[in-house]
Amino acid sequence: MGLEAVVGDIKEKGRKEVAEIRAQTEAEVKSILEEAQEKAAAIKGTADEDVQREVTRIINQEVSAANLAVKRETLNAEKDTLARVHASTLAKIGDLPADFHAQALRNLLPQAAADVGGGTVYCNARDVSILKEILAENADFSGFSVGDPVEIEGGIVVESADGRMKVDYSYRTFLETVWESELKDASDILFP
Repeated sequence: MGLEAVVGDIKEKGRKEVAEIRAQTEAEVKSILEEAQEKAAAIKGTADEDVQREVTRIINQEVSAANLAVKRETLNAEKDTLARVHASTLAKIGDLPADFHAQALRNLLPQAAADVGGGTVYCNARDVSILKEILAENADFSGFSVGDPVEIEGGIVVESADGRMKVDYSYRTFLETVWESELKDASDILFP
């Protein structure tokens, strides 16, 4: 299943969950409004002018409270959906075939060489053997050594030889960069 299909499925699930939550909250709003109208009718019977002011105040207060509750629940559902999309995306990227991860390392190492020069390269346990191969086959990477595996989904983290600089080229870091810059667009697509 391609990443686009997974994202499409997640979007559809998110839309369905939001629709269900909206239906539930609309029912709650209706119930709250009915209760507020009943209160207003009882007060109106005792004193007309004062009651009218009180009725208006109660209805506005109840409607505002109901709208706030609906908005809070909707925002929480949207936040939860976006968090699940983020986690699912990161997991799907980590589960891509080995040749994808190997090519990613081949593309990231020259950037690390340009940024850091040499030092220790850390990757997840799955990619250690391919990282060693790539470093061994390319003289441009002779200043690098392989560090202990780290808990990342993929990509590399590079520490300079003197330990003063560390660059993070992990998948999570790249996803966070894209996520932050595109979150509003993703939210607009998922929750029109």
